[in-house]
Amino acid sequence: MSAPAPSPLAIVDVGPGKAPARQDEILTEAALAFVAELHRRFTPRRDELLARRDARRAEIARTSALDFLPETAHIRADDSWRVAPAPAALNDRRVEITGPTDRKMTINALNSGAKVWLADFEDASAPTWENVIGGQVNLIDAYERRIDFTDPGSGKSYALKAAEELATVVVRPRGWHLDERHLQLDGTPVPGALVDFGLYFFHNAQRLLDLGKGPYFYLPKTESHLEARLWNEIFVFAQDHLGIAQGTVRATVLIETITAAYEMEEILYELRDHAAGLNAGRWDYLFSIVKNFRDGGEKFVLPDRNAITMTAPFMRAYTELLVRTCHRRGAHAIGGMAAFIPNRRDPEANETALAKVRADKDREAGDGFDGSWVAHPDLVPVARASFDAVLGDQPHQKDRLREDVAVSAADLIAVDSLDARPTYQGLVDAVRVGTRYIEAWLRGLGAVAIFGLMEDAATAEISRSQIWQWVDAGVVFENGEKATAELVRRIADEELAAIRDEIGDEAFTAGTWQQAHDLLLKVSLDTDYAAFLTLPAYELLD
Repeated sequence: MSAPAPSPLAIVDVGPGKAPARQDEILTEAALAFVAELHRRFTPRRDELLARRDARRAEIARTSALDFLPETAHIRADDSWRVAPAPAALNDRRVEITGPTDRKMTINALNSGAKVWLADFEDASAPTWENVIGGQVNLIDAYERRIDFTDPGSGKSYALKAAEELATVVVRPRGWHLDERHLQLDGTPVPGALVDFGLYFFHNAQRLLDLGKGPYFYLPKTESHLEARLWNEIFVFAQDHLGIAQGTVRATVLIETITAAYEMEEILYELRDHAAGLNAGRWDYLFSIVKNFRDGGEKFVLPDRNAITMTAPFMRAYTELLVRTCHRRGAHAIGGMAAFIPNRRDPEANETALAKVRADKDREAGDGFDGSWVAHPDLVPVARASFDAVLGDQPHQKDRLREDVAVSAADLIAVDSLDARPTYQGLVDAVRVGTRYIEAWLRGLGAVAIFGLMEDAATAEISRSQIWQWVDAGVVFENGEKATAELVRRIADEELAAIRDEIGDEAFTAGTWQQAHDLLLKVSLDTDYAAFLTLPAYELLD
């Protein structure tokens, strides 16, 4: 008797007339079968690793400490191993632009002059079903050169430049913690990471090889080398399953959690045949410090987020260790985000902000980074000038081994080494930015311009985490007021009223402002700290 055929994936919660345009082109029978097989093979291990995160967090709560892993010391001590050489399309990464995969952004990012576009299904994209499917459609259309866009407001048309002028695409799937409720197997949702990776790899791996590039990925929210090992197993299976040569996939890992900072070498080791580099972020990294050390007392209380630059001692320890680790193992070290949005109507403020961007990119290039991120096309030439000045005609500076760098376990969590305190205005700003970002996210927008900066989900995470931490610690601000739940509610209510006055009753009612206000207060003030804001937010997402 033959074994029964495995259950197919079910497409759920997509009623008549609600399916995104061209959904059938993406959710073909073969593509769904591939994603279903990924789910069967790898979701159980994903679930184990999520449970392991909770156990590790409990241990940090008990000890208020982290250290390099003794069980992997032999990997760190072995000087012989290197990651695979970079493919030609990823060898020069001096400027990378980030953004969601909507149609206009797809064209503008590819045309931007950046070497790489981080095509984002994660923090810069609210995971509506339309965004999930539409992003896959837009990437295929870009590779097929059948993508264009006309702005309905301005009438301006957008089209791709010549192939040799386009950025190389590196896709960022969702983090391991997020499920995709619209694709289920026997009633169990498929992890969003497997949906984003699986659909993209299935449809584009061979297409990209035909274009002289390959399926390249940014891996977000990684918390341990065991999570990197799971990704490597997925890459090996996927390449075998579709007849793609092993080592074709390349992955750059975002070191944006404090636990991953202690396992950089091990993460590269696990992915070494598929590794392309590591990236240093800021907001998610700080969010991770609050999340993990929220029981650690006053020495772990962070000041205002804008007071924590990459030159803060504990942040500098992290970035310098990242560069040294990457170059020791032959991997690219990619720097952080310049989120400033140029404003041509205010030349003086514009030049002040651009000077800060230049200084930050000069620092990264001088420290040995091989490239860096920007959020806006106008910042591409600014960042490129900083790296051109250091790299010249060389594609990277991996020969700078940074053997002068010596970072201890304590250095990475020396938060109290920063001479700054939380301020009352910092609390107001966290409420204002958090409210405005969450409101846009609930409407399906993941990359949002707020007060001159391009913000994504990491912005909301650090905002609500700082509110939570300051209230929990009973911080007393410079004006004598104490951080309490009542104070936060008062500021949030005042902000909601100010927004209504600013935009008018009609626009206010058409938005999701009350939901955003309520959710921000919930995740900022609940005794039980939510592991990720996007989990309760996803329940509200249409």
